[in-house]
Formats: sequence, structure tokens, C-alpha cells
Amino acid sequence: MKPIIAITGNYAEGKCTMLEGYYQSVLAAGGIPLIVPPFSEEKALDDMLERVDGIIFSGGGDIASSLLGEEPLPEVGEPNIPRDEQEWPLMQKAVRKQMPVLGICRGVQMMTAALGGKLWQDIYVQAKAQIPHSQETERYMTSHDVSILPGTLLSRIMGHPEGFMLPVNSFHHQSVREAAPGFRISALSTDNIPEAVESIEGKPLLGVQWHPECMILGGDESMLPLFRWLTDEASKFARTRRFHRQHLTLDTHCDTPMFFHEGIHFNERDSRILVNLPNMTDGHLDATIMVAYLQQDMPGHYDYAATTQKAEALLDGIEQLAADNPSRIAIAHTPADLFKNKKEGKKSIMLGIENGYAIGEDLSLVKHFRQRGVVYMTLCHNGNNAICASARPRDNEPTFTHRGLSDFGREVVKEMNRVGMMVDLSHVAEQSFYDALATSSTPIVCSHSSSRALCNHPRNLTDDQLRALRECGGVAQVCLYDGFIRKEGGATVDDAVRHIMHMIDVAGIAHVGIGTDFDGDGGIIGCADASEVMNITRRLFAEGLTEEDIEKVWGLNFLRVMAEVQQRGEPAASKR
Repeated sequence: MKPIIAITGNYAEGKCTMLEGYYQSVLAAGGIPLIVPPFSEEKALDDMLERVDGIIFSGGGDIASSLLGEEPLPEVGEPNIPRDEQEWPLMQKAVRKQMPVLGICRGVQMMTAALGGKLWQDIYVQAKAQIPHSQETERYMTSHDVSILPGTLLSRIMGHPEGFMLPVNSFHHQSVREAAPGFRISALSTDNIPEAVESIEGKPLLGVQWHPECMILGGDESMLPLFRWLTDEASKFARTRRFHRQHLTLDTHCDTPMFFHEGIHFNERDSRILVNLPNMTDGHLDATIMVAYLQQDMPGHYDYAATTQKAEALLDGIEQLAADNPSRIAIAHTPADLFKNKKEGKKSIMLGIENGYAIGEDLSLVKHFRQRGVVYMTLCHNGNNAICASARPRDNEPTFTHRGLSDFGREVVKEMNRVGMMVDLSHVAEQSFYDALATSSTPIVCSHSSSRALCNHPRNLTDDQLRALRECGGVAQVCLYDGFIRKEGGATVDDAVRHIMHMIDVAGIAHVGIGTDFDGDGGIIGCADASEVMNITRRLFAEGLTEEDIEKVWGLNFLRVMAEVQQRGEPAASKR
């Protein structure tokens, strides 16, 4: 199906209007244009965005100086308040939903201002512009040249990756001053006025200061590549969103409970946490496994009772999130619960424990936590414990001298098998890993561990470990922690996809998944929080994976293991 491209309409004297070039350019590029009048009711904006595949913010009058936090200059025209009231939140919403956006003239200014950049109110007064930027000739005629910078998205779209000079038309006196965070300037006029901005995070976000839609009216198709880029990205977005609507997506590890003590608001867009209900909704993420993380005490200061009590309190807090939002969130205990909740339009949360330190040296607590609904327990964290040696032991840890699983640790693994709790080997030392595989009678998981072949970190899995997981029927979930994806930092969603694809090459498509580690320092450029997880899906499609493949990566592989572990263990007695 052709993608539907929304175009914000101009508004004056009680009338919504649209210049012909906008919709003709969209049609010529293979899209279906939809003109959007200037309404600002929030729910209606959200509903509209769920029905379109891309959006053009069109040209028009000045943006109100009050939105910029500045006093108006005398040169600034009368602001178009109805458009401002719609387009400011609409831009933010579209970007949060990872929707392809093309800003034109006023649109590139709105893209910049609404996302945190700065504008010149008047380029002649403030930026000392030296050439005319508001031509008097026909709109489809060019009036000056802009320099398209090399290596930019814009240069690639226009077919000159090395950069070039492009003749453009021009009708403005406001302009981009500083690009918004996450953007860069990609074109300049000969008097150094910014003429285009684009995302530096690999997102389909582009704005140009000139009016490319006018060219087609003069029989000039030189600007159609911009509209073809938008419709192509809109088609990819539509496919990605359709996948998320139709298939379950599960993030197998997040640490949001670490912020419970700050009084976070999970049902709101709380900037303190990466996983919250609005972010999950924007990203079409259906489910997450929230863990009760327990920090390892220093040697000689182990307080098992206090640690167990903290684990209980954190699990209580996770359950309270669902109790506070019963129409939108539900605790899930089984794979079947996840699918049921998705069908009912609810987000799911599963319970996990990160660090077997939670049970101290009391084997009976394994059954206790399983009966509480805990689906997996990570055997250790940073630092050795009574169960096993860690991939990152602390200095001077004389209490535990085992290099792999201890005798107690072997009993823990067997008990986890017996009660139907998944054994999670993220964070464990290599010897602990192999000892656990040899001990366990059910498949093993690594809830958030990436590839050591691509990033040499002791927390990551070697190719031999990945092959061993495959042989035992287990699964490894790629972690989005920057330092586990790219040793020198600055990891992007493309880097994460490289880990996913490498791990698939080594272990097979049935043994790889995603555990973001959001709110536990997880989050990378292009997938910084739960609202951006669709960007991984989009890249996986680009790698040639099928819907069936991606469905496995986004949860079915992990749930296969969960189902087997739970079926072979005794039923959890309590689902409170």
C-alpha cells in the first residue's frame, strides 16, 4: 500500500489552505497526501499520527517569539497562533513516535525550535544576511545557491555524497540559528545562513529552508528525491509499526525499580526513567521484565536478611505499578499472559531478580521467589557471591574462592530447574557459565549480554559461549549498554544490530533476543529509551530478516525457553 503522508495546512482568515506543489510532489513520489488543518486537541493529534505514515511540516508565517523565549523584533510578522499551537506539540509527538518528518521552510524552523534548537527571528538584523532570502520571482524559479555538506543524509538523497552546490528558491527571514540536540546543519547559503538540518541519530528527520515543492509546478523534478526519500521512509515506518501492532515485543531486562525511591511516575512521561507507559506506547513495546536489582555488599559486610527484604520491597513496587494502572498494565507470569494482555490492549510487566545475592545462602528462597512470580534470577552481578564467580569480581573478595559455581550454586541451579525459574547467566564468569550449563536440566538464558567478538568486555559472550547456548537450547539477549556494544563508546543502533546479526550468525536465529538494560545504564544513540525500540526493528528489516525472524528476536525465542522451564518445573503457587 502507498504510504499516507500528512501535510500541515496553512491557516489565515478562518481558512485552511494548501499550495498545489505539496500534494503534487507527494503524489509524484508515490505517496497519498492528507492535508491536516490546525487543530490542537492532544488525543486527536495522537490518533491522527497513528493513522499516517509520514508528515510534512509546510511553509508559512513566522513562529511566535514567545515560543522561543524571546521578545519579538520589530521585523517579525504577526505569528500564526493556530499553527503554532498545533505544530509545536505535533512535531514532538511525531519525533517520539519515530515517524519520518520533512520540514519545509517554516517546517524546518519548527523542527528546530520544538526540539530544542534556536532560531534567528530575522536573519538580516541578527545574522547580517548578505544576499536576498525572499525572492520576488516566480516560486518555481531559483534565486541563490546553497552548499550541501559532504557526507550528509541530504547529500546522499540528492545523489552527491561528496557535497555540491544546489540552486534553490527562497522565501524567508526567520531561520535556523543552532540545530536542535541530535541534529546537525547539512546545508548553508553563501552568506552562511543554515539551509537544512538532519538527524545525526539515524532517524528519518530532515528539514530544508527552501521550497522544494514549488519546483514541480514549473516542470522541474530535481527536488523529487526529497519527497521520494520521505515516502520510502514512510513505507519502512508503516511496515515496522504494522509488525509491532501484530507481533508481541518483549524487552527481557530493565532496571526501572532502581528509581522507585525517587517517587517516579510510571504512567507519565517521567524524564527520570527510560521505561514508562508513554514511552512504551510510543515505541509499541508490549512487555518488559523488570528486575529487582540487588547491589553486592563488600566482603565482610554481607547482610542477607536486609538484601532479601529489599528484593521483596522492589517486587512489591513492581506489582504496585500494575495495581495503580489496571486498565493499561498487567503483571504477566507466563507467555500466555503476555499474549492475552496484548490482545486486551495492556502492557505487560514480568518480575525478575538481578543477583542471586537476594537469596543469600538460603535455598528455600528460590521457591519463595518463584511463587511470587519471579520468572528468572540472574545468578550474580558485579562481585562474587555464594552462588558463583562473577565476570567482574571485586578486589579483595576472600569470602568466596570458587572460580565457577559453588556447591551451593549447583543446588541453586537445580532448585531453579525444579520450581520452574529460568537461570540467567548475564554477569557470570566464564567458568560459572559452563558450570551452570553442565548442571542445568533446562535451557539457560543470558538476559542482557552482547558479543565479545565485537566488543571485548568480560560481560559479553564469546562465540564459543554462544554456540554452547545454542546446543543447550538457550538464548542470549543483546544488551544496549554503550560499553558492551562499542568499547570506545558512542554506540548507535546500527552497532547494536551488528551484535544481533553476528550472534545470529554464530548461534542461529532461534537463540538471540534483546534485553535493553534500560534504566540500568542501557540506551544508545538511536535507541535511547523505550520509545525508540522500533528503530531496531526497522534496521533488522533492512538487514533482510523476515517478520518471522524478527518476531523470534523480539521475544519468541526467550518465551520458548520460559515455556519449557515453567512446564518442566512445578507450578508457581501464587500469582498475587
